[in-house]
Amino acid sequence: MEALTNLFSAINGVVWGPLMLILLLGVGIYLQAGLKLMPIRKLGTGFKLMFQGRAAKGEEKEGEISPFDALMTALSATIGTGNIAGVATAIALGGPGAVFWMWITALVGMATKFSEAVLAVRYREVDSEGNHIGGPMFYIKNGLGKKWAWLGGAFAFFGAVAAFGIGNTVQSNSVADALDSTFGLPHWITGVVIMVLAGAVILGGIKRIAKVAGKLVPIMGILYILAGLVVLAINAGQLGDAFSMIFYYAFNPHAAMGGFAGAAVMAAIRFGVARGIFSNEAGLGSAPIAHAAAQTKNPVRQGLIAMLGTFIDTIMVCTITALVILTSTVWVEGEAGASLTALSFDAALPGMGNQIVSLALAVFAFTTILGWSFYGEKCFQFLFGTRSIMLYRVLFVLAIPLGAMAQLGFIWLMADTFNAMMAIPNLIALALLSPMVFKLTKDYFDGKEVLPGEDLTK
Repeated sequence: MEALTNLFSAINGVVWGPLMLILLLGVGIYLQAGLKLMPIRKLGTGFKLMFQGRAAKGEEKEGEISPFDALMTALSATIGTGNIAGVATAIALGGPGAVFWMWITALVGMATKFSEAVLAVRYREVDSEGNHIGGPMFYIKNGLGKKWAWLGGAFAFFGAVAAFGIGNTVQSNSVADALDSTFGLPHWITGVVIMVLAGAVILGGIKRIAKVAGKLVPIMGILYILAGLVVLAINAGQLGDAFSMIFYYAFNPHAAMGGFAGAAVMAAIRFGVARGIFSNEAGLGSAPIAHAAAQTKNPVRQGLIAMLGTFIDTIMVCTITALVILTSTVWVEGEAGASLTALSFDAALPGMGNQIVSLALAVFAFTTILGWSFYGEKCFQFLFGTRSIMLYRVLFVLAIPLGAMAQLGFIWLMADTFNAMMAIPNLIALALLSPMVFKLTKDYFDGKEVLPGEDLTK
């Protein structure tokens, strides 16, 4: 086991090393430049389309879920432990300047997420049961041709495995830890409860997942932001200093103070970018799997909705967490992870803050399990066919209580590694298929008709 851990540690150091971060940022910057900053310029258009997309129009019934629910399904998988524990870890290891680099990652990632969704809808297929399926494995297969099919298979393998880690056992374990420390609830009870609740949703497929996500994600996101705003109102006097630290330490090293070990500028960049990507998943290729099921006949319109996922996740939710932490003094005492966020909330709301974070973490992690079950299922279906879907769903649900009770050091390491390995095939495909993204986007804004993939084969 030690040899296996050492092997994965070595691979993880490479796949999440500077080259990967440069690749993720580089592809995002290239796409943002090729789109002439359109994702940032058209942010308002994206929100307008999101509200219009709560129900598909009569002529756009092809697909399983509304464009709005597709975004909520994607957000259900991205708004999770990264927004609470990930932000805290970035600050604990990289200092306040890490928050600035999380923002940069999000602004760049909007172009990546837009491009992923455009390609997902453009190259999607209809399976033997009449459901729309898509994602990196399909835009690699249908967009790059047969000689690249192995790359699509590699993405699907990494995605199916990573879903059991980052989207399942890691989440149930985080919830079990939080509820145990806050309410004294045994891990096995948490695991069984999540298994029953998640199983009731997951076994019903994408329509049921989207229905739950479409209601739960907006509610949980708004309540968490409101709780954060209450804390920031209490800490209003420290807000100016918090923003000053974010911008100053993004470009200057932070000296050690209290329990904080200090951080170089490279640490701020590294942990800000890494945790930002972990949180919003731009470039990993997970979100386009959900967007491919949207009831839309226009890939670009879904792309404009999809890019909001990165903005909402990082610019809105992660920023609230970061400001709550930086307006308290807890972060200089050496705390990290979810406990740092909980203590920061508790400093402003004694006796309540810890419970707010624990409950938020529980709901965030639960919806992450729902979203990632669909991602893993579609990857598994790509490899083994439509008949394999129910087997994957059952195995995925049964793994939840095991994760809640397990020591997750190795599982976290393996999942984190496979997560990064998902990104490599996806980024290659995004770079190679970028001319198609640019063309479809230009056609859309020029008023020309843009068709999804299943219409091109009729």
